[in-house]
Amino acid sequence: MQLLQHFKELTIRPKNSKELKGLILQLAIQGKLTANWRKENPDIEPATELLKEIKKERTKLIKEKKVRKGKQVPSIKKDEKYLEIPKNWVWTRLIEAGNIFNGNSVNKSVKAAKYEGLEDGLPYLGTKDVNYGFEALNYDNGVKIPLDEPKFKIAHKDTALICSEGGSAGKKCGITTEDICFGNKLYALEQYGEIESVYILAIYKTPVFFEVFQSKMTGIIGGVSINSFGEIPIPLPPLEEQKEIVNVVETLFKEVEQLEQLTVARIGLKEDFVTSALNQLTTNNANQEWTFLQDHFKSFFNETTNIKKLRETVLQLAVQGKLTADWRANNPETEDASILLKRIQKEKVQLVKDKKIKKEKVLSKITKDEIPYDLPEGWVWCRLQDIVNVGTGSTPATSNSSYYGGEIPWYTSSATNDLYAKESEKQITEKALIETNCKVFPKGTLIIAMYGQGKTRGQISELVIPGATNQAVAAMVFYKTSKDFKEYLKYFFRKIYDEIRLLAEGGAQPNLNVGKIKNTILPLPPLEEQKAIVEKVNALMGLCDTLEQEVQQSQAHSEMMMQSVLREVFEGGIKTVKA
Repeated sequence: MQLLQHFKELTIRPKNSKELKGLILQLAIQGKLTANWRKENPDIEPATELLKEIKKERTKLIKEKKVRKGKQVPSIKKDEKYLEIPKNWVWTRLIEAGNIFNGNSVNKSVKAAKYEGLEDGLPYLGTKDVNYGFEALNYDNGVKIPLDEPKFKIAHKDTALICSEGGSAGKKCGITTEDICFGNKLYALEQYGEIESVYILAIYKTPVFFEVFQSKMTGIIGGVSINSFGEIPIPLPPLEEQKEIVNVVETLFKEVEQLEQLTVARIGLKEDFVTSALNQLTTNNANQEWTFLQDHFKSFFNETTNIKKLRETVLQLAVQGKLTADWRANNPETEDASILLKRIQKEKVQLVKDKKIKKEKVLSKITKDEIPYDLPEGWVWCRLQDIVNVGTGSTPATSNSSYYGGEIPWYTSSATNDLYAKESEKQITEKALIETNCKVFPKGTLIIAMYGQGKTRGQISELVIPGATNQAVAAMVFYKTSKDFKEYLKYFFRKIYDEIRLLAEGGAQPNLNVGKIKNTILPLPPLEEQKAIVEKVNALMGLCDTLEQEVQQSQAHSEMMMQSVLREVFEGGIKTVKA
């Protein structure tokens, strides 16, 4: 069997561990986990004998008025049998396997007044106190029912519970480890003939049983009546085989949980180590740390979270000048960025004189408190307004149909979800440009969302064709002197996006304003070094892409193996359930 053959490999990923538990239970109620056991124990009496004993017990309990007789149970039809089962097993209905009853509803105020805070009595459990399978029930919820309360039904120790109504119907279930009282949205099944409660719970937790359960749900809230629940067929093995099934399931579950814990611990340790190593990169000798990491890439960066951290660190190193330390050593005659900044200022003055741009409000000088780290020689700190013209757009009145349906692309903050602005959702007219505050920004303009920061991915985006924007988007238009800064600025804004979000203000949809965008401080390298930085970052982002592809291939391999096991299970006898 592939499940057992590849057991450890399949539990490498936590997601697979959850699926494996479902598969184990599915195999259990098909008799596949105990196939070898049956060969070794050929003389075990068939489940038909167990069924006879159960019927005798049920008849006796009905006569003693300990359980209700109920209506006549119909025989199980062929199309109701949703599994192929071993020859010495039988099909029966839940109502024939045990006494099914629901609990008692208790008014919230009555519960608070009479049953909360008592020292003695039976625990009272509601749906919220039941988990999703083999986890412990919550007995310490502060609610107890005195033993002398005659109207409350009692579910005894080792009773299987299942939620019957609402969003948790058929999902929440468990086994009692002591006598309890319980709510009316839970069904208790007290088994006849010493049927194993863990086996019943195993049935409840299989996808195929849940499918049958769902097919019987009715009503707006969604629930299964006690009669419909009792009519659900289940496969019943001989009692001795049930015990073996329980033993195998518990053993496999423990192994899955141990492997899952080891996997989670391994991932956690690796993430801690990677975080530490990447922090060292940004604070210590980058070249030395980088050499160490390169030798261990395959081992450290095989989780998507670690690759994400690597991308963030690459951008941090880029804007600190640590990626290009060797480049600077080999290019000592590079023009200082301060000279470049002066040329931009000169161009801006001329553009104002020529009335091509408006004179900007002078921003305050950058203080020492604003500077987060020291820059390499030849770099300068500046504000975004110092190197680009920052503007924004407007939204033409939607009530005026003549403003829309033209040929001018009009972008909103959703366009910043991609590195390059896609085709705009709306187009505006020339009339909108003339009569409103809308303006067309040239091709190559960079845009970033100011409103709805929590909704957009926040990537800085580039206009690939001229277009207008609404007031929720800041546009960065380059001067001739700064037009080659574009690629460096893209990476800078990808790096500081989370920091920009901290500047956002206001309620459910925090926003920035143009003033805050203009005031953003950034480290400006010489132009030739910017190009070297972009080249290195592109190469390292390509490496991250390769690592992510390898992770995806590994996940795909794991998924294919899981699907192979699923096919083996389902093609081995699962049938489609008819509603």
